[in-house]
Amino acid sequence: MADYNAPLKDMKLALNQVARMTQLSAMPRFEDASADMVDAILEEASRVSRDVIAPTNWEGDQQGVKLGPDGVVCPESFHGVYQQYAEGGWGSLQFDPEYGGQGMPYLLSVPVMEMWQSANLSWGLCPLLSQGAVECLYLNASDELKNIYLPKLISGEWAGTMNLTEGGAGSDLSQVRCKAEPQDDHYLISGEKIFITWGDHSLTENIVHLVLARLPDAPAGVRGISLFLVPKYLVNADGSLGERNRAGALSLEHKLGIHASPTCVMEFDGSVGYLVGEPNRGLACMFTMMNNARLGVGLQGVSISERAYQKALIFAGERIQGPAVGSREPGPIIRHGDVRRMLLTMKSLTEAARALTYDACGSLDFAEHAEDAAQREDERARAALLTPIVKGWCTEIAQEVTSLGVQIHGGMGFIEETGAAQFFRDARILPIYEGTNGIQALDLVGRKTTMDKGRALTALIAEMRATIAGAEHFSDLAAELENGVKALEVARDLLLQGYEADAQLPGAIAYNFMMLAGTVTGGWELLRQAEAAKAMQQSSDDSFYAAKQSTTRFYFAQILPRYLGFAQMINAGSATITELPEEQFSSAW
Repeated sequence: MADYNAPLKDMKLALNQVARMTQLSAMPRFEDASADMVDAILEEASRVSRDVIAPTNWEGDQQGVKLGPDGVVCPESFHGVYQQYAEGGWGSLQFDPEYGGQGMPYLLSVPVMEMWQSANLSWGLCPLLSQGAVECLYLNASDELKNIYLPKLISGEWAGTMNLTEGGAGSDLSQVRCKAEPQDDHYLISGEKIFITWGDHSLTENIVHLVLARLPDAPAGVRGISLFLVPKYLVNADGSLGERNRAGALSLEHKLGIHASPTCVMEFDGSVGYLVGEPNRGLACMFTMMNNARLGVGLQGVSISERAYQKALIFAGERIQGPAVGSREPGPIIRHGDVRRMLLTMKSLTEAARALTYDACGSLDFAEHAEDAAQREDERARAALLTPIVKGWCTEIAQEVTSLGVQIHGGMGFIEETGAAQFFRDARILPIYEGTNGIQALDLVGRKTTMDKGRALTALIAEMRATIAGAEHFSDLAAELENGVKALEVARDLLLQGYEADAQLPGAIAYNFMMLAGTVTGGWELLRQAEAAKAMQQSSDDSFYAAKQSTTRFYFAQILPRYLGFAQMINAGSATITELPEEQFSSAW
């Protein structure tokens, strides 16, 4: 059995029954995204991920990356893989044809990117960051910068990075000290950035760094941050590469996971840079890339969960142990009840997270391209609401799923040679980078709920209730979902009615609020698919449709009831979280 196989049937079900790909394909601008074309793209991406990218995953983890005299040295196999990626035009799917893109829906790029991340999470971070850089420049840069840099980034000839934080700043970007001095038609950028993913490498001939820095007259705090494009190599007037810019990696971080992804400390020593967007509006520009990356990280949670599940499933089918209930002879451990529980937990969480992520990404396409202005506004609010849930919940479930993958392997899971531990290690970064999950939770209860008086969440609850009311085949599950929706509604009201009187309330309940929302919406997405699968099963003998229904029933029996605990913790409010004085945290020492 192959080391990794893309779950194409589940991807297609989520695309069409949840994320509305068929509606997007009906739009004139996406007429090339026919069902046959979508299938062909996904089939070929599956082949590339399985046969080309996945075989480099173990080698990359073992070799890691090194910083040499000429920059970062990546695993040798990564170069050939990246070349095939670029030559195949995979980085251009969703981008504007004016700059060399294929003009497909953004949604179509999502399952493709999921396959890259499942096949090799470390390698997949490179194109993920580049696509975010394209989005940022497309929406914010001058026409001159777009014409120079977008075609090369979209083609994959050049790569992009995101340079935000600095030593001592962490998530508080108001502490950014990097400076930008005006110089003729450009700026000179000076300072250091930390935790820069793929900050240096040799996979592409040039790297486009997007850097947050302060102008000399900038106001303090986040309002004084500007965004600059800083290339590794300067670009001549004819488009050829010029001299090396004064920007490079000072050191590499030694990390728990994603060993083959270079995480750099970057030095900008009077580097030539170009302003992107308006002065002192850099954070607003960068949020374009950050929001794209947050959905991408949520997708990584899905990707690594799928890979861990497949690894555990193969092991459970091959590992022979004592007789299971009803058997006299030793057999594969998949026959044992507790192993089946773990596998089904992995499978159901992954499929729920996939559908939720695709759904959010589909809203971005409708927010951009729907004909009706009111729908575009509603879709923007919907995507904004779902983004922190996708980033937070999908990466939290990845911790559980990859841990279960190790557990199913037993003692061998704790041994590196089986590969299960790598997925566990690699997944651990996901709740941390692109805004910790605590920040995602605060964003959900703050900007996305209290600031709009719960309008977007109320609209989402109405969508869930419409599904519940229309359930034809699973009315029993719909009734259980209604209880979860009611709990989410109560949590919304508790937040909206209490946050002004109790300033500690939003922060105290934020994480549980996010997990409640993820658990309930995950169940909703599965119910929608189960209803569709039941209908499709009537005209097909494909066992996938029966499996989807069984997986959904497991989720509703074993996962959805978690909402009760999250709801109870939310109802407890802030008192028990805030009552212990700081000095008493160490009272037992």
